[in-house]
Amino acid sequence: MGRLATLTVLALTATALTLPGVSAASAPETASGPDAAPGPEAAAEIEEVTQFGSNPGALRMFRYTPDNLSEGRPVVIALHGCTQDAVGYGTNSGWIELADRWGFTVVLPQQESANNANGCFNWFEQADTDRDTGEAASVAQMRQRAIDDAAADPQRVYVSGLSAGGAMTATMLATYPEQYAGGGIVAGLPYRCASTLPDAFTCMNPGKDQTPQQWGDLVRAASAHEGARPTVSLWHGDADTTVAPANMRESVEQWTDVHGTDTTPDVEDTVAGYPHAEYHDGSGRAVVETVTIPGMNHGQPVDPGTGEQQCGQAADYMLDVDVCAAYQMGTTWGLAAQGR
Repeated sequence: MGRLATLTVLALTATALTLPGVSAASAPETASGPDAAPGPEAAAEIEEVTQFGSNPGALRMFRYTPDNLSEGRPVVIALHGCTQDAVGYGTNSGWIELADRWGFTVVLPQQESANNANGCFNWFEQADTDRDTGEAASVAQMRQRAIDDAAADPQRVYVSGLSAGGAMTATMLATYPEQYAGGGIVAGLPYRCASTLPDAFTCMNPGKDQTPQQWGDLVRAASAHEGARPTVSLWHGDADTTVAPANMRESVEQWTDVHGTDTTPDVEDTVAGYPHAEYHDGSGRAVVETVTIPGMNHGQPVDPGTGEQQCGQAADYMLDVDVCAAYQMGTTWGLAAQGR
């Protein structure tokens, strides 16, 4: 389906594809980090970066870098959901306050209504999900600009996103695996689950059932990479009526197959009281993990407050369920233990 036709259908089916929230059509103002637990570098502001490459996907780049950040620090790329914007998602998810607390750069890509009527990243368009084309290439260029400007550590770059942003996270992990140490997919879908808009509806609900090898082959075909793969953290509410929880099961099959392991958990315990599972590779390293939130509908888990493990702000589809997914992912990635 062509892009103009896609936009027409999207405009007619907004309630099925979009997340209510901050409008992506309006230009976000420069914003400071949230009030919760500010660090000594909290004076910095979110800024727009207007020159970061050829930008074939026609996205906008926003960035948050704490003042006086040391060289060699990590980078986190955070991808918003449909109808959300970069600033709102970065703030409400908790990534901005964690950047102040732990010391790292946050890159906030933003979709434009000219690309997608509802501000969704085009995770179902092949032109935007192949390596070195479209939106995937734009996000890769943002990553490099952030590394260059902050003299960041290219070996400690992570990507995470919600819903359409979660699906785009899977795209980045598949198409540029050498660029990421880890990724976090929240209420998202497997890579290349859909290649057309009608197919996207099926992927979202009820979901597609393929074998682990079928899913893994889609990732392996996305790049010529043969080295180590990024770890994957999967978060999903088991009452999600927008993106069916079955998508987390299929994502487990995809990423465990890519890592050469099976779909039987090696560890089953809890994170903040919620069911948590780990899947280990042959060396015993956790390469895929899942966190299931019983009773939670479509959205990103947050836990507002000033406690050590708290972060984020409640908003539309930013759900206060007493666990902050950003904090837990950042801890898994070692961001809290690396110092400034």
